[in-house]
Amino acid sequence: MTEIEKASADTNPAITTEMLATLGTGQVAYVRAFRSEEVTALFPNVPHLTPGQRLWALLSADGTPIVLADTPQAVLANAMENNLVTVSRH
Repeated sequence: MTEIEKASADTNPAITTEMLATLGTGQVAYVRAFRSEEVTALFPNVPHLTPGQRLWALLSADGTPIVLADTPQAVLANAMENNLVTVSRH
């Protein structure tokens, strides 16, 4: 390791996996579209849904489900109510 790399490592410590996993939690959430057939993986208590429906979920930065809705506007409204910055997941 060169002297420059050593100095950089000393002033810029690596972020741990645990730190990365919690980055943005409570502040950032993402919006994701789902097909009704996929929903039970994240929302196991959801009642039976008609196959083929498109639904929207708001998930925290760490992937924890927050809310499920039938429109993206409803999901975004929930994020605004909870002061969360939203990003889209493609």
